[in-house]
Amino acid sequence: MMTANNQDKAVTVITVDGPSGSGKGTLCQLLAARLGYHYLDSGALYRLLALAAKRHKVGLDNVEELAVLAAHMDISFRMNTDGGHPEVILEGEDVTDQIRREDISTGASKVAVVPEVRAALLERQRAFARAPGLVADGRDMGTVVFPAAQVKIYLTASPEERAQRRHKQLIDKGESVSLAALVENVRARDERDMTRQVSPLVPAVDAVEIDTTGKDIQEVLEIALKIARG
Repeated sequence: MMTANNQDKAVTVITVDGPSGSGKGTLCQLLAARLGYHYLDSGALYRLLALAAKRHKVGLDNVEELAVLAAHMDISFRMNTDGGHPEVILEGEDVTDQIRREDISTGASKVAVVPEVRAALLERQRAFARAPGLVADGRDMGTVVFPAAQVKIYLTASPEERAQRRHKQLIDKGESVSLAALVENVRARDERDMTRQVSPLVPAVDAVEIDTTGKDIQEVLEIALKIARG
């Protein structure tokens, strides 16, 4: 079996870690498109599990059943031909929009702290590393999933800016939500992610940090491309 380290070396892997709302998803999609690489949205796996658990009536505190569901849920990703966000498929259904709901985001953050769940999803994530290369978006891509990745980036932004970005996304979708509540949700999620016992959200020691506060996506993309190209 291929280990994490020699799998990383088989193809070029670029990891982009950071908190929710820092812009990882958009940056990673643009990086993958510009470089012609595959793309892994690891957060989507936890969102999919939260949605699958809801559908199959599995409690988020039921560790054993969550781990089984994580290992066996029927999921796939379809790249969008117009360059948009990849379509996320659960049990044959396009759930791209459903997994972005606020309740599913909260559920994803909760299941992500379960060690058995993270272990069940580890090999599924590593399997995305295929030629010619991979851009991996997550919270522990550079520290746990692809520790030998050639390029590691840590993206961050202030909680207020990240909440504002999320607020705009929800408003654009016609959802009404309090900005103040979103700021608190962002801070609470950061606390959970940074203090969990397994794979806490921390920059890899060899990661390059980019603070996206006040920067537009093209500016961040150019900085990331320079880092990726050495």
